[in-house]
Amino acid sequence: MNASSAAVSPQEVVETLAFFDDWEDRYRYIIDLGRELPAMPEAHKREDLLVRGCQSQAWLDWREEGGRIVFEADSDALIVRGLIALILAAYDRRTPREILDFDIDDYFARLDLLRHISPTRGNGLRAMVQRIRDIARSLAMA
Repeated sequence: MNASSAAVSPQEVVETLAFFDDWEDRYRYIIDLGRELPAMPEAHKREDLLVRGCQSQAWLDWREEGGRIVFEADSDALIVRGLIALILAAYDRRTPREILDFDIDDYFARLDLLRHISPTRGNGLRAMVQRIRDIARSLAMA
């Protein structure tokens, strides 16, 4: 499934984005992160895997592997793929407890992201995070 998102840590994302002087360069970096995500096979882009609340179509699937959750996600929009990559840097291949303990609001604040994307993209970002946290919560209670 998804191997590349584990290659970049949330701290590396924050540091790299801080390196750029303007948001045009930051957007380019975010889009490049999205390009590095493995494409989700068309057969996996099912209605039940769509993340509601996203302006563009975005899908999220997962599997458990050795006590960790491995995510597979994709979108039909390049910027959304990049935003997904930012999320997966924080959550992919983590245990349910690590996911639930991760302060995503602090991460987004350090990225200064929500002020620089449209409200609908922000809603989609929150919807993706909520879906991931719901998966982690259900596994943590199992």
